[in-house]
Amino acid sequence: QVQLVESGGGSVQAGGSLMLSCAVTPKVKIYTIYCMTWFRQAPGKQREGVAGFYTLGGGTTYYSDSVKGRFTISRDNANNTLYLQMNNLQPEDTAMYYCAAATEPHIWNTGWRQMNYFGNWGQGTQVNVSS
Repeated sequence: QVQLVESGGGSVQAGGSLMLSCAVTPKVKIYTIYCMTWFRQAPGKQREGVAGFYTLGGGTTYYSDSVKGRFTISRDNANNTLYLQMNNLQPEDTAMYYCAAATEPHIWNTGWRQMNYFGNWGQGTQVNVSS
């Protein structure tokens, strides 16, 4: 089982930046995980995938349209950590952010954001963006 611990959330004003981190348990090397995705859930809304990272293909990434060009997902193998750099944050980015790991192969262009593929989740980190 993959244990995940998120950190880095906080409160910022619109236009600001935050970097979220997701530490993977030392027993599992992050580069062996098939796919890792950052999801978020705002109050009253469904959880949605915002950025996904596939180990194969040299680290193929996917983004939702709402964050493309503002968020960047990356992975640090040495620190066994997944990151989400969030720039130009807007009030609509306010949500609980979760990282998740999928260990089984699936179709990339749709699977990166399908929660049923992800059996390992962190506890979440809250991001609040004020206008």
